[in-house]
Amino acid sequence: MAKVSFTLNGTPVSAEVPPTTTLLDWLREARGLTGTKEGCNEGDCGACTVMVTDVRGVRALNACILLVPQLQGAAVRTVEGLGAPDGTLHPVQQALIDHHGSQCGFCTPGIAVSLAVAHAQGRQDFDDILAGNLCRCTGYAPILRAAHAAAGAPVPAWVQDPPPARRPAGGAGGSQPPAGLPMGATASAPGAAFLPRDADDLARWYAAHPDATLIAGATDVGLWITKGLRDLAPVAFIAGLDDLRRIEETPDGLRLGACVTLAEAHAPLAARHPALGELIRRYGSEQVRAAATIGGNIANGSPIGDSPPPLIALGATLHLRHGDTRRALPLEEFFLDYGRQDRRPGEFVEAVTIPAQPDRLRVWKISKRFDQDISAVCGAFNITVEGGTVTAARIAFGGMAGTPKRARAVEAALIGRPWTAATVTAALPAFEADFTPLSDMRASAAYRMRTAQALLWRAFHADHGTPLFVLEVAP
Repeated sequence: MAKVSFTLNGTPVSAEVPPTTTLLDWLREARGLTGTKEGCNEGDCGACTVMVTDVRGVRALNACILLVPQLQGAAVRTVEGLGAPDGTLHPVQQALIDHHGSQCGFCTPGIAVSLAVAHAQGRQDFDDILAGNLCRCTGYAPILRAAHAAAGAPVPAWVQDPPPARRPAGGAGGSQPPAGLPMGATASAPGAAFLPRDADDLARWYAAHPDATLIAGATDVGLWITKGLRDLAPVAFIAGLDDLRRIEETPDGLRLGACVTLAEAHAPLAARHPALGELIRRYGSEQVRAAATIGGNIANGSPIGDSPPPLIALGATLHLRHGDTRRALPLEEFFLDYGRQDRRPGEFVEAVTIPAQPDRLRVWKISKRFDQDISAVCGAFNITVEGGTVTAARIAFGGMAGTPKRARAVEAALIGRPWTAATVTAALPAFEADFTPLSDMRASAAYRMRTAQALLWRAFHADHGTPLFVLEVAP
């Protein structure tokens, strides 16, 4: 069992739960807070959205794949906690009533919480904010009218939970909890939950427990629990480790700690490579991006993870750690085969670095839905053209093989040749030397092959000034 203390709707609470208990289950079953709904139970529909205030600020998160131990020291508000103790409604709640933003009401609690978080953040990019909240009845027009109507109201004092104090760094002396399990279990006990103080603490423990599961954002691991019904013990919760959350910008490049969320990575990546910023904007939903980590998206080895193809195209380096031993390797060498990565037992992803370079990146995600969907194909192109000739090329794809993979034959077919339509046409057969895609529920093998080839054409036309952004191009 794990002992967890946090604030719930303004009241301090303590919970003793199995470490893989979801917040959604605990709220509904242990606390009777049934306003938070169970819809998809996999982080897609947003009906379970809650407001969490922690060292990252105020965020909207999916309670269905948020594990209770992840909330240690945080403040949580459910839809029941949006209104004032005297019954006064939050401005977004009142606006949803006034603008008829609810019909069956099942999705409304999550929508109200998402809008309340945006209201607290001072944001008005409501199309992005609501992309993770599905509504099948009312339609989004009245919901958006309500969002804009509430935007100018002051943030109510009663929802302004103060951020928790940061955990002290490791080695600070006697006030530190013992290295091990400050969550109330023992490392050898079934269901053990480990909350490391820092990356050094994690490295020692993980080297001794190489079969353990490391949990950061739980946007992937959460489905192992809710859909796979897997027993993950022992587990370590690592999202709060400050030394794995650092973003370091230098003249040589950008280093992202493994526990930097996609939301936190967006701004520095978009500043250097706008196409990558646009890809991240489409990664999952607001709730998912606020939890999912760059290290987790790499370490899970998914062949359709969205961050590896552009990072490979940019020549990123992956940093791994086992105990006190560190090593680095090109990111494309980390992915060995489907479900198999070059990560040794007890070794974890510590960071990824992206070398500084002129922005030449083009990256496109192809999926059935524009928002919040899994890629059928993700193509990334980093092509250097000097004097009309291709002098360098790094091209990588997701969804075309059992791993994210470089298109080395296609690169070779381009390098040293003029950047012309004839060169692109001549390079298309090289895709079949690089990839043998599979057919599945997202796309057929033939579709994937033709789409990958079409993306090379898109990269060519983009370099020649053709407007291609799907939200801006009109018929």
